[in-house]
Amino acid sequence: MYEIIQEDQQAFLILNNWGSQPFDQFWIMVSETWIWVPLYGIFLYLLYKNFKLKSLVFILIFIGLGVTLSDQLAGIFKTGIGRFRPCHDPALDHMMREVKCGGQFGFYSSHASNTFFIVTFLSRLLYRKYKFLPYFLFFWAIVVSYSRIYLGVHFPLDILMGSAMGFLLGGLFSTFALKVIHKQNKDDSVKG
Repeated sequence: MYEIIQEDQQAFLILNNWGSQPFDQFWIMVSETWIWVPLYGIFLYLLYKNFKLKSLVFILIFIGLGVTLSDQLAGIFKTGIGRFRPCHDPALDHMMREVKCGGQFGFYSSHASNTFFIVTFLSRLLYRKYKFLPYFLFFWAIVVSYSRIYLGVHFPLDILMGSAMGFLLGGLFSTFALKVIHKQNKDDSVKG
């Protein structure tokens, strides 16, 4: 385990030190949630355009529950594992670029988990209509996740674990949502 942590720290230092001060504000902005509100509006429009209103309500409920679970699980892991964020790790003092710092513990990244949850969920629901969408969404998730390394608040393994958890939860919740939508469509065709 010690060797894995050492490799993770080395990978972090390489990725974190790619940054330079002129780009710091850009990566801070990428990491903020509010900057993506227009994109969330586009996601909502695409869902509205492709699903009945009744289905859309259930989709939004599943998204809300899934993001909440994703975020809360990350919080439980952070305090349960207790691995310092890079900006709190004394072994990395004077070796990293600290642009921003979060809470004391960082394993695993809730940004990565939440973003990959949304990406996986939306990809499963919309890929048949928009073949290009999953590529764009996963690129977006990778950029947001990398911003956490750039800023100095997460190690690469924090990001990989968060991405994996978000991917799994997004797959699970999208499966539930698709089953509910399928059942609703079946019930509506029987009634109609």
